[in-house]
Amino acid sequence: MNDTGRVRDYLLGLQGIIIAAMEAEDGQPFLRDQWQREPGGKLEGEGRSQLLEDGQVIERGGCNFSHVKGKTLPPSATQHRPELAGAPFEAMGVSLVMHPRNPHVPTVHMNVRMLAALPVGQEPVTWFGGGMDLTPYYGAEEDAAHFHRVNRDALAAFGDDKYPRFKQWCDEYFFLKHRNEPRGIGGVFFDDFAEDGFERSFEMLRAVGDAFLPAYLPIVQRRKNTLFGERERDFQAYRRGRYVEFNLVFDRGTLFGLQSGGRTESILMSMPPIVKWRYDWHPEPGTSEARLYSDFLRPRDWASWTPD
Repeated sequence: MNDTGRVRDYLLGLQGIIIAAMEAEDGQPFLRDQWQREPGGKLEGEGRSQLLEDGQVIERGGCNFSHVKGKTLPPSATQHRPELAGAPFEAMGVSLVMHPRNPHVPTVHMNVRMLAALPVGQEPVTWFGGGMDLTPYYGAEEDAAHFHRVNRDALAAFGDDKYPRFKQWCDEYFFLKHRNEPRGIGGVFFDDFAEDGFERSFEMLRAVGDAFLPAYLPIVQRRKNTLFGERERDFQAYRRGRYVEFNLVFDRGTLFGLQSGGRTESILMSMPPIVKWRYDWHPEPGTSEARLYSDFLRPRDWASWTPD
């Protein structure tokens, strides 16, 4: 049975748990912003945006919950399901991005969501999506391995195929085609997922959502006090430019939100606070910055990594 109320309860609880943990780590409270779209417009529904700017650990980060209903599914939601084009829909999810201040702490993204198409005269078609990915500026093998192992273990109960399949999906999805490079070191990603039925698919969604803090917090705690200077901050700002490019050009969640008439401030919460671009720049060979490109910005079997 498609019980969307249970999905909503889980997502709200997940948002609360994550915000409490990140507030404890940073020492500063997140801004809480409730919003609502009244019936009668292109989109109706409500949500809760929670944002931290200029924190001690998190330079800019947010974790949003939204639950909306619309009259027509936007193109970004039906590109793989053309038979549902034009159907009314209901969507809910939790999406977060954390841009840490220290360049040695990676940026992280996580999203878990449910989308239900409601074609007139037919049964609802419900599917799930989400995942998480890590974007380091200064790579550390133990961090990448930890992040991937937590994701692998979270998916283990749902079949041996899930982690390698969703890892590859993540590697292929978070790829800047115009740059011919990955956004980061990946993680897991899945979309339009309903093949195991509502209950099992929802259970898998919960496993991914619950894995976020164990995957990310130990990395934050390990790296947040690492010394850095202007060189590292400058490279961090340059690499953040790739993050902006991906979100505005390729990201389905961003496109869905903007195309469906969602709340712009909440959708663009994922943008970093300080970003730089420069023309045809390349790091000097042999530097830590060059090592990010040679050793990390390429698909690897991180879950199987062991120290030499």
